[in-house]
Amino acid sequence: MSITVNGLDELRKLAGSDLGASEWIEVTQERINTFADATGDHQWIHVDPEKAAAGPFGAPIAHGYLTLSLFIPLFTELLDVRGVTTKVNYGLDKVRFPAPVKAGARIRLAGRLTEVADVPGGVQIAVDGTLEIDGGTKPAAVLRSLSRFYA
Repeated sequence: MSITVNGLDELRKLAGSDLGASEWIEVTQERINTFADATGDHQWIHVDPEKAAAGPFGAPIAHGYLTLSLFIPLFTELLDVRGVTTKVNYGLDKVRFPAPVKAGARIRLAGRLTEVADVPGGVQIAVDGTLEIDGGTKPAAVLRSLSRFYA
């Protein structure tokens, strides 16, 4: 369920808030293959199901950067900021990939809005995110995402 805020003042009041968790999405082999085509990374652990089944993970796995790229669509399920003119990704801190995402696994994002700081013309937020694997004991990714919202 999404939290909706109207404008920067309401966003500032959310500092320190738990944003909850997104819906689960499946990371299909098709999505992995499409990412491989887009990036040119066709390593067999991603795109060759037969060879990957005999490899170290027992199945094809998503690229770490594919997993990371899913942060944005999942984050939009957590927080909807209205009443601003521009929303931009500013960067990432402390990205780690503790566990691989096997083809067919489901992931979701759990987030916490840890910081809201004023910047010229707007605010910068820091969100601590965990991309969880359904049934997994370790997360697929943990990160801090920085975004800016301008009035």
